[in-house]
Amino acid sequence: MAVQIETGRPRPAAGVARRFRPDIWTWAAFGVAAFTTAPILAVVVLALGSGVDVWRHLADTVLPHYVQQTLILMLGTGLGTFIIGTGTAWLTATCRFPGRRLFEWALLLPMAVPAYIIAYVYTDLLEYAGPVQSALRELMGWASARDYRFPEIRSPGGAIAMMTLVLYPYVYLLARSAFLDQAGSILEAGRVLGRGPWRNFISVALPLARPAIVVGVSLVCMEVLNDFGTVDFFAVQTFTAGIYDVWLNMNNPAGAAQLATALMVFVLLLLAAERLGRRHKRFDTKVRRLAGASTQDLPPVQAALAIAACGLPVLLGFAVPALVLGRYALRFGGGLSAGDLLSHSLNSLLLSGLAAVLAAALGLLMAYGVRLNGGRAVRGAARLASIGYAVPGAVLAVGVLLPLARFDNALDGLLRQSFGVSSGLLLSGTLFAVLYGFLARFMALSYGAAESGLARITPNMEGAARTLGANRWQVLKRVHVPLLRGSLLTGILLVFVDGMKELPMTMLLRPFNFETLATFVHQYASDELLEECSLAALAIVGAGILPVIALSRTISSRRGEAGP
Repeated sequence: MAVQIETGRPRPAAGVARRFRPDIWTWAAFGVAAFTTAPILAVVVLALGSGVDVWRHLADTVLPHYVQQTLILMLGTGLGTFIIGTGTAWLTATCRFPGRRLFEWALLLPMAVPAYIIAYVYTDLLEYAGPVQSALRELMGWASARDYRFPEIRSPGGAIAMMTLVLYPYVYLLARSAFLDQAGSILEAGRVLGRGPWRNFISVALPLARPAIVVGVSLVCMEVLNDFGTVDFFAVQTFTAGIYDVWLNMNNPAGAAQLATALMVFVLLLLAAERLGRRHKRFDTKVRRLAGASTQDLPPVQAALAIAACGLPVLLGFAVPALVLGRYALRFGGGLSAGDLLSHSLNSLLLSGLAAVLAAALGLLMAYGVRLNGGRAVRGAARLASIGYAVPGAVLAVGVLLPLARFDNALDGLLRQSFGVSSGLLLSGTLFAVLYGFLARFMALSYGAAESGLARITPNMEGAARTLGANRWQVLKRVHVPLLRGSLLTGILLVFVDGMKELPMTMLLRPFNFETLATFVHQYASDELLEECSLAALAIVGAGILPVIALSRTISSRRGEAGP
């Protein structure tokens, strides 16, 4: 009993052409899209206008392997995060079992752990000289690695496992919000028709939550495409690793821009295929249940399995890395003084906080403009503005530097010629440049959260408000924003936590003597000195804990859940 409401948009009468009549909201959406797309277009211009062609050499050597390894990582991580994120979201949203309240927010904790940090931690634990294999050899009496077989952590499978452990919260967060917003009467109708919890989940709840789940998995795939630290440490040759290799080792920015452009085309094709798959479909939830009425108690055996299913991702993705880092910090002192820790933490919080709030506001503005005028032009501009998340941070940073540097140089030349004074670097090499890069990079997060939230609001509610005399600004302020509170907080959290972990753009665009926790951790972790940066790594993790708890409670309070 898959519930998909096929509505589509009303078609104009025969012979009547639908005119494109942009208003202030449409132009605002275009403006936000143009602002965040400019760095991407700068990379494309560099790729097409350089006259350098590295495709023939790469196609004959490593490009097929890059594509193959990238697809393996995307498929493996996407499947793993879908299973863990959707399954745990359904359990915590619709079932009652001991510890559910704890797991509601604890399942989000791994997203505060950088992927390359967890890769270092588990490599230290699971490699041949690590404590796990050493204990096994001592327990079983094995003399060398030839006496037993142990999974190799530095492999594509190991990279998939590491990324899955820290990226599944993207799917969990959006899927749980969608499950909480679903009409309980629809789910109960499935139960009345004789469908058990499993069949109800597969045929009713999952199709209704598809937009949110697809957004979550898409964000995971984009994060996989962008990752460099994990795949570089595990020696997995992905498309992104090839871009960095051409950029840094071959000293060929134009060639790297060409590869980045091909990667963006690949992402656009994936997004277009998904959009085509749910064309003319709406996923409205028109009836809201009373508080806590759709949750069900699990029998003891099923409750134990639910606890294990929810506890294992938290244990492996957060508890074990945090304990290892805490042990290193106590043993080695963390390699950071209290003053430096406070300074780096304030820099990280300022940068990530500003980026999160600005991205949420701009993402909502663009999503609302797309909703009001769903023309192909404005929708295409919004999609284009969202692919920055799939562009490697270092390449996108160059796209930010190009227009800002040209503006600074043009302004400086004008002032020198007219007044004999120099303006210096007003934008490039400043905090504005870093914020600009963050907005271009993370717009997909805030826009995706706002768009998925708006998709769950039936147009009838907006029409009722307009009938009562409210203009579009009042509808947004009084109707949409309260209903989108959970989705907006979701976007803010995603941008904030990702901003705390963002490394390549921060390193390339930050002002002089501006150090963040992420840049400090990378300097030591890249030299395999994880013990020396453990305190700063713990600070990154700790900065995401309170927002995670606050967001989970806010989402849960929208339904006023009751239960243990």
